[in-house]
Amino acid sequence: MPKFREKFATQVNAKVLAAVRKLAQNEGRQIQALMDEALSDLVEKHDHARPRPHVMGVYLASHEKYGLLYKKLAE
Repeated sequence: MPKFREKFATQVNAKVLAAVRKLAQNEGRQIQALMDEALSDLVEKHDHARPRPHVMGVYLASHEKYGLLYKKLAE
């Protein structure tokens, strides 16, 4: 990740912010470092949440072939 930092403002639940402040203090880290980590984790989670195209292709093909069986199994 680039070292360039950009300021932004937002609002957060007061209890969550208090927990983050406590965590930062307990770990001897700045809140900024925890926010970088949390936002990076969120982006990574969303990037990997989508199935790969070839997996979706196989999945959809299986529904074409076995759709009726899947429906009966679900009943």
